[in-house]
This record gives sequence, structure tokens and C-alpha cells, in this order.
Amino acid sequence: MENSQKGFIPVMLTPFQDNGNIDFDALTRLTELYLEAGAKGLFANCLSSEMFELTDEERIQAIKHVVKVVDGAVPVVATGTFGGAIGKQADFVKKVNDTGTEAVILITSLLAGQDESDAVFNERVFQLLNLTSDVPVGFYECPVPYKRLLSHEQLKSFVETGRVIYHKDTSLNIEDIKNKLKATEGFKFGLYDAYMVHAVESLKAGSAGLSCIQGNYFPELIVWLCNYYDDPSVQAEVDRVQRFLIENMDVMHNVYPIVSKYFLQKRGLNISLFTRRAVGDFTATVTKEIETLYTNYNLLQKDLDLKVAI
Repeated sequence: MENSQKGFIPVMLTPFQDNGNIDFDALTRLTELYLEAGAKGLFANCLSSEMFELTDEERIQAIKHVVKVVDGAVPVVATGTFGGAIGKQADFVKKVNDTGTEAVILITSLLAGQDESDAVFNERVFQLLNLTSDVPVGFYECPVPYKRLLSHEQLKSFVETGRVIYHKDTSLNIEDIKNKLKATEGFKFGLYDAYMVHAVESLKAGSAGLSCIQGNYFPELIVWLCNYYDDPSVQAEVDRVQRFLIENMDVMHNVYPIVSKYFLQKRGLNISLFTRRAVGDFTATVTKEIETLYTNYNLLQKDLDLKVAI
């Protein structure tokens, strides 16, 4: 997971049965879909996975299942911090690492409260690193329970330990991303951008790739963008893809992840719309918007001659 290896890292969904249990058969097929689309890695047990609505046992079960299905084809990262005392969080980080992940992801907003200083946060990060031996880790600036962004100075100090190899950036600010990339240059480390409004600019600036919810609609399109973002022979197509992502940003975020599961249903994946998280009503209006997105994507996919898994 280095900057020289541009790639798409899906933020994985968790398929559920209609009774609310994890649907491991659908999780197998979803994992295969990401791989067939060309993903360079997988982010399991993340916000899109409804990680806060899973028990610790379910989190470990789901991560183990993904690692087993992947079978070494690509790296898997997964969240390992869910609040509480640092010692408790360190114990779960080690459990996640034992599943076979490439790195265990630390949620920035769960290592210090919203009213606590960066100094307190930094102290807890180093304490956690000391308690987790040589486990490779990464950061995710998750917006829940609140968004805590890292400065480039903070990120540099963590990456310099040699333990931090991954960062999912949600700053929504291309200048912040550029500063982080400059500060961590030369290390075995990859920054993956979640914000598709400046996807192309972020890739050109040196990010390792993209890690976005849009990949839970059309992963092969995000892979295509990672492959061709800087290819002058298809610049018009790159610009078109970037516009498509921007124009449909709100549609894909509304009532998510139900809407992405519905989109995947239309693609042919046997996945229930069940979600444990309260995300709003899947109304007729929302349904129509996703139907339009599906139609427009099919046109774009055909024009780009993209091969789709289902």
C-alpha cells in the first residue's frame, strides 16, 4: 500500500439476511465482485460495513471471512478501535491483526474526545502503538462519532515510527492532502482519498489511490479512474468520469448504504436491502433517483467499454 501503486480500496458493505444476521454467502459474492472489478485491496469492518452496529464477535467473523475469501490475492485492512480505555482498544487491535489483515485501522475520533487536544490524541496514539507490538496500523478519519482530522505534522510523526502504512483521508481538502503527501514522502505508506470531487487531482498529486463509497455502486469505474487518470489519450473520458462522480455525489450518499445495496441488486447481486443503521427512508423518490443513476451508469460503462463482474 504505497503511493507508487495506484489502486482502489473498497469500503466494504456488510450484507445481512432479512432477519438481520450477517449473510456470509452474499459477503463471499460481494468480496469476489470487488476482486473481479480490479480492487487492489479491501477495507473490511468500516463505516460502510455498519461496523458500529456489529458485535465484537461479528466484526471478527466478518473480517476472517473476507480474509479467507481473498486468500492472499490483495491486502485486507480492517478497523480495530471502538472506544474505551487504550488498553482495551489495543487488545482488540491485536485480535483483528490475528485474522490476517495487512493493517489494523485506528479511528481518529475514538482515540480522543471532541473537546480533547491534539496533544492528548498524539499521546494515546503512541501509547496504543507501544501496546500493540509490531502490528501495522493505519488511520481513518471516520465522520462518526465526530470527524477528527489529522494535520500533516501529526501524520508525519506517526508514519516516521514505521508502524503506520495506511491512511484513509476524509479532509475534503486537496491542499491538506498535498501537505500530507509531502510530509510522508519516502515512507512505506499509502494515502487513499475518500472524496471523489477531486479524485483526479488527488491521484495526480501522489495519493496511493481512492477509497470511496462510489465503489459500492460501480467498483470497475473507480478502478478505471485509478488506471487512466493521467493518460492523455483518454483525457476527455477521464474528465467525463470525474463530472459523473461529482454530479451524482448527493444521490449516492442519500439513504446510504441501502441505496448502494439496491444498486447492486439491479446489477444482479443477491443482496438484501436490510441495514441495521437508521439512515432514513428508502422512498419512491430515492428509488427513482437510483434508477436514473443506474441507467446513466450503464451508458457510461458502455461508452468506456468497461467489463463488469455482474
